[in-house]
Amino acid sequence: MNYRNKFYRKLFSVAASAVLLTSIAVPAASAHMKEKKPDKPYELTLMHTNDTHAHLDSVAKRITAIKQVREENANTLLLDAGDVFSGTLYFNEFLGLADLEFMNLAGYDAMTFGNHEFDKGTATLADFVKGAEFPFVSANVNLKKDKNIKKYAKNKISTNPKDGEIYKGIVKEINGEKVGIFGLTTAETIDISSPGEDVEFTDYINEAKAAVEAFEKQGINKIIALTHIGLNDGGGDNDLILAEEVEGIDVIVGGHTHVKLTEPVLVEAGKEPTVIVQAKEYGEFLGTLDVTFNKNGKVIEYAGELLDIDGYQEDAEAAQILNDKYKPAVEEMKNTVIGNAAVNLNGERGYVRTGETNLGNLITDGMLAKAKTINPNTVIALQNGGGIRASIDTGDITLAEVMTVMPFGNSLAIMQLTGTEIKEALEHSVKDVPTASGAFLHVAGMKFTYDSSLPAGQRVQSIEVKENEGYVSLAPDKTYAVATNIFTAKGGDGYDVFAKAYSEGRVSEPGFMDWEVFTEYVSQQENQTVSPVVEGRIIDLATN
Repeated sequence: MNYRNKFYRKLFSVAASAVLLTSIAVPAASAHMKEKKPDKPYELTLMHTNDTHAHLDSVAKRITAIKQVREENANTLLLDAGDVFSGTLYFNEFLGLADLEFMNLAGYDAMTFGNHEFDKGTATLADFVKGAEFPFVSANVNLKKDKNIKKYAKNKISTNPKDGEIYKGIVKEINGEKVGIFGLTTAETIDISSPGEDVEFTDYINEAKAAVEAFEKQGINKIIALTHIGLNDGGGDNDLILAEEVEGIDVIVGGHTHVKLTEPVLVEAGKEPTVIVQAKEYGEFLGTLDVTFNKNGKVIEYAGELLDIDGYQEDAEAAQILNDKYKPAVEEMKNTVIGNAAVNLNGERGYVRTGETNLGNLITDGMLAKAKTINPNTVIALQNGGGIRASIDTGDITLAEVMTVMPFGNSLAIMQLTGTEIKEALEHSVKDVPTASGAFLHVAGMKFTYDSSLPAGQRVQSIEVKENEGYVSLAPDKTYAVATNIFTAKGGDGYDVFAKAYSEGRVSEPGFMDWEVFTEYVSQQENQTVSPVVEGRIIDLATN
């Protein structure tokens, strides 16, 4: 990437392709948004990350990419939209402080809190905050009553923010121009993490309006919302609603939903447009957004790109820190025994992609148990066979084995589905049997029969859901809370019925990696020993 190529994208790619969701009506002629001869336009390059979840093996490449973007652009900001915590053994061992060392090295300008920043309570978060060489922003999180973190919480808009302190918003002066940045964190955090009773989450729309007003009173007309509420999340707050309801936000740098926005989303709901970006997950990409403002602070040009970190060389200093200080302890942790298997846990490809296995049952049982702690109404869990990659032999279960079984780090999602939609999903699950398919679903909280001799789409014969009184027939018109992994929830393996629910905001994303959920569930069993069996949750009538 070089500056000339970036300029080319700003001139042409904006008009050609802004990502437009079905809920946003944008006239084709407005996508470019270029006015005639803007007076003193101001160009700013944003770099952004989100939902890195302690994936540090590629962090040295990320720092190289950051340095290169800074070399090519005069006015830059580096922002993180939350969920640095939780997801790999780097977090389990270092509780975010390993990530923090690299964020300080990279020179981040600001970060907002994700829900997972509260997973270990505010004492762990306070240690992270106080060591940061950048400020934090979150306008709708009130921390002034919490004993662990209140001394870092300033609860105001600051024109002179200090490192290691928390503000509703901050003002950054970049080459003579002032830019306002405020933060938002999903209110779902109360239910899906562990913030504690003294952390208060206030209405995100009201707080956003107040932050914009505060900036504008200071004459600041370039305003960025750094958010961890999701692009189109079903949890009650998201970036699309924010852009539509709050006037004056120029750019939303988002996280939480792990969306790979290869082009920005453009929302034109008010007097001025809002550009939304998000950079998927796990540090796989460094998001960049070139944005040009006119003298009134209106966005008149923009071009976004996700830089694939794999294409960069490692920064030597960062690589040495990782390899000498952090990686050895993580490699040692992989040998940790997390439980015992009294029986062989069958994850062989030919089995998990065609029928019920004891490992599939164990994984979905753990998924359902975790989901119930978040949403007690969850009654079903589903796991795609393609997400189970190996067996576990009888005896000690190590972390390394668990992460071999579930190597993708898929996180938990909870869908709201009708009985009719669940049946449609099960038909898709068994449509290829006896041919192996990664879409084959393992289940908990339900059982069903099908006949593989019948045509695809007509195979499922009975479906029962386990409720308080035992198993009852699935009701077509009833809505059920269904846990799965986020890959499947977004329509992976051809689950269009799930993708539709996701696009309609019927999916909540509490997070929690699949291997973590599995490990926690095993540790909760008596003597940390598991002996799951094939129990007739899925029966092919053609072979029985």
